[in-house]
Amino acid sequence: MPCSDKGGFPTYWTTYGQGPRPAVLIHCSLADVNIWRGMAQLLSGALTMTAFDLPGHGRSADWDGRAEMSAACAAIAADFVQNGAPIDLIGHSFGGVVALRLAVERPNLVRSLVMIEPVFFAAGLRDRPEACAAHLVEYGAFEAAMEAGDPMEAARGFIGAWGGGRPWDSFSAEAQARIARQMPLIAAASPALYDDAGGLLEPGVLEAVDIPALLLEGSEAPQIIPAITEALAARLPRAQRGVIGGAGHMSVATHPDQVSAEILRFLRQV
Repeated sequence: MPCSDKGGFPTYWTTYGQGPRPAVLIHCSLADVNIWRGMAQLLSGALTMTAFDLPGHGRSADWDGRAEMSAACAAIAADFVQNGAPIDLIGHSFGGVVALRLAVERPNLVRSLVMIEPVFFAAGLRDRPEACAAHLVEYGAFEAAMEAGDPMEAARGFIGAWGGGRPWDSFSAEAQARIARQMPLIAAASPALYDDAGGLLEPGVLEAVDIPALLLEGSEAPQIIPAITEALAARLPRAQRGVIGGAGHMSVATHPDQVSAEILRFLRQV
């Protein structure tokens, strides 16, 4: 796996597939490039994919707080576009929000946009606050644990909400400690996810994104996810939605066949 500065940040990445279309894959918080392996095998005939580790994840450098996190990650992703040729951009969870920001800021680089359960909470909170009450309780508990200096409790709650149904106790003690150490990364993403630091919800911003977009969600996703995808689909002029039956938030790992099939169907239309 090579490493060099991307967007001015020491970044590790890998490539998958030998398809005719270039693609960039952006993973969720707490994951790394390996989460794409199952899907990459299924998409390899259509795409040549570059997947990179977000700051503070995998083999990329630790996050140093040099900028607003989603902006820094979008700049990293943009540096993987070769010769200015538009890419198919695929992002999951926080990676989906980063992908959306790149599509807004550099639409000339993006051929199509796939967002798998983007956690752009600000969109759901603005359009359907009644669907977001349970999430706000969860996030309040996360903030309280972090303020109390208890990242392990914050990690337990985060995995309970966003771990795709995997029980916290099923993680090894080593994995639990690693996840707890990464909780500041979750806090660092909050300005983009809750406060719309990128200004994506300002009037006319998403409405001007003239790019084919696919929004995917699991049928067992947290309640706030359909509120988010509905809000984004209402603003993006070329958006369509799809549901992965039986999947929770981690569908890219638990249901790679179904997610890949939806993406391939979408790409054939683009």
